[in-house]
Amino acid sequence: MSILLLNAWSCAAQTEVPLADPYILLDGGTYYAYGTHSPVGIMIYTSDDLTNWQEAGLALHRDSTTEERWFWAPEVYRRGDTYYMFFSANEHLYLATATSPTGPFRQRGGLLMQELTGDEKCIDSSVFFDNDGRTYLYFVRFTDGNFIWMCDLDDEMHPVPGSLRPCFGATEPWELKQARVAEGPFVVKHKGTYYLTYSANHYESQDYAVGYATSPTPHGPWTKSATNPILHRHRGLSGTGHHSLFKDKHGQLRIVYHAHHSATDIHPRMMHIAKARFRNGKLTIGQ
Repeated sequence: MSILLLNAWSCAAQTEVPLADPYILLDGGTYYAYGTHSPVGIMIYTSDDLTNWQEAGLALHRDSTTEERWFWAPEVYRRGDTYYMFFSANEHLYLATATSPTGPFRQRGGLLMQELTGDEKCIDSSVFFDNDGRTYLYFVRFTDGNFIWMCDLDDEMHPVPGSLRPCFGATEPWELKQARVAEGPFVVKHKGTYYLTYSANHYESQDYAVGYATSPTPHGPWTKSATNPILHRHRGLSGTGHHSLFKDKHGQLRIVYHAHHSATDIHPRMMHIAKARFRNGKLTIGQ
């Protein structure tokens, strides 16, 4: 099913949502969709069925941060009674917290990667919680193009000094059609194997697409799938990518991603949802 928006500021239910870099949290029977859209923070939409969505304003406003622009690619996780939002602003990574999935979120601390990478630019953070209790952060540094890196997180969700590791960058022909870009990492684990899903090509390219790599450990080494890309011009759309994976109320694995507004216009990018599944060790995307 596809999810896009007619009026971004309407209070009425809608089936169209203008979020790029989307992430969906299922919490308490409600779906919360976060993404890139507003110039002044992070927008949020809510739904009971993944079809009808309600715009719920800003989960994070820039006045609650130390930055002024480029609020991108949020992901929100619940631990106990606290919600943690990892997001990019002004091409740096930050962490914000709230007591509700709708916010208001407030930035906690300064640059998230200060101890590991100083004040260099980083984007597209994504957290993976392993079943042994350990937690890892995957993100993008501007090293040899957009390159995916990772580090360990401690119990306070802070990066662990000395744990920084490279994952991989854009190397394959399908990844290099427009710019050297590997970004939007997201990790899932299936039957003991770690799947690092990612997007490649410049987001402005109609061939922006999603692939994945596998590893026996959360630290790598990573082997890219021979079936890549697994999501490319999906349903005839252009620029399909920067996704996340989640399970719906019925336990069905799904992928949420954005696409260009149309075959001729990139913006506003729109959110879409499809089913995903593992079959014979391969991650596949359906309708």
